[in-house]
Amino acid sequence: MEKYINTVIVGSGSYMAGQVIKNDYFLNAEFYDTNNERIPRSNEEIIEKFKEIVGIDERRYADDHITNSDMASAAAQIAIEEWGGDKNTLDYVIVAHNYGDMVQGVHAVEIVPNMACRVKHKLGITNNKCIPYDMIFGCPGWLQGVILGHQFIQAGLAKNILVIGSDTLSRAYDPHDRDSMIFADGAGAVVLSAIEDSKKYGVLSTAVQSDNGDEIEYLKGGPSLNPDYAGKRPSMIRMAGRKVYEYVLKNVPAAIKEAMDKAGVELQDTEKMLIHQANEKMDEAVFLRLKRLYRGCTHESKDFMPLTLSFLGNSSVATVPTLYDLVKKGKLGEHHFTAGGNIIMASVGAGMNINALVYRFPEGE
Repeated sequence: MEKYINTVIVGSGSYMAGQVIKNDYFLNAEFYDTNNERIPRSNEEIIEKFKEIVGIDERRYADDHITNSDMASAAAQIAIEEWGGDKNTLDYVIVAHNYGDMVQGVHAVEIVPNMACRVKHKLGITNNKCIPYDMIFGCPGWLQGVILGHQFIQAGLAKNILVIGSDTLSRAYDPHDRDSMIFADGAGAVVLSAIEDSKKYGVLSTAVQSDNGDEIEYLKGGPSLNPDYAGKRPSMIRMAGRKVYEYVLKNVPAAIKEAMDKAGVELQDTEKMLIHQANEKMDEAVFLRLKRLYRGCTHESKDFMPLTLSFLGNSSVATVPTLYDLVKKGKLGEHHFTAGGNIIMASVGAGMNINALVYRFPEGE
C-alpha cells in the first residue's frame, strides 16, 4: 500500500494586539496626496469613503511596550501548546515579517539578530539544531513560510516546523497618507508536522509567482507625503493602490487556479478560501473572477470567504494565519472547517509576490 508523507497543521495560535483603533482615531489627521499637497476634503468625508471601499471599521495596534517578536512568540506559544509536542524537537522556526522589531517612537528596524532567533530565544528553545529563518516576502510571507516548510518536510529535511507571521505595521506607516488607515498589527502561527499515512491530506499543492519589473514600485518604502513631517522616518509604507488593485485582479485568480489544478480539486470541492485581506471590494472581485473559471460553482462569498478585515484591519503576514486560527477554533461566526474538507489559502503583496495553497483536513479531525 502506498504511503504518503503529509504536511499537516497540528497546532495554531494567534495574538490580538492590545489597542482597538476605530476609524474616528484619524479624524484629526492631516492627509496629503502623492503631489505632497494637503487634501482639501474633510477627514469625515475621507474616512467615510475609506470605509465604503475598504470595509474597515477598526484595527488593532500593539501596546507601546510590545515588540513584534513579543507578539510572534505569544502566538507561537499557543500553537506549540495545542500541538502538544516538545518544542525542542522543532527542526525550524520560520518567522515571516517585513519590519522586524520596531520599538515604539524610535522608527528604526531591528533585525540583528533576526526575528526567528529572537523568537526562538523567547520561547526557550535550546536545541541548537533548530534553525531560525526569517521570511521577507511582503504580505504573502507567512504562506511562503508554510510552502518552504512543506518543501523541507517533503524533502525529508524536517519533521516539525514552526511558522509564524507577525508585523507591527502601525510603526511603519506614514500618518499623512490615507492608506495608513488600512494597516494593523498582529501575529499568527502554526506548527507543521510530517505525518505518514496511506491517505493524502495536509498540503496538497502550492503555486507561487513573483513579478519584479514595474511591479516592484507598487508597494515599497518611501518618505512622508507631508514634506514638513517632523517624524523623520526614513522609509514608510507606500502603496500605489490602483496599480495593486489591477495587478491583483489580473493575477491572483489564475494563481489560485494553478494550485487547484495541481491538486486536482474543483472550486465546488473546497469549503473555504482564506485570502489575505487589505480591501474588501478587492477580495470580493478576486472571488468573483475565480468563480467564473469554474462553471456550476454555487459558492457565495459570505459563506465561502471568511473576513476579519472589518475589525482587525490589514495585519500583513499575520492575516491568513490569524484567520485560520479563528475559524479552526470556532471564533468567527458560522465559519468552520470540516474533517476531510479542502480549503484554499492565498496571499499577494510587495514584490509583487503571489502564493496559493490547497489544504485538506484529515478525515478523523
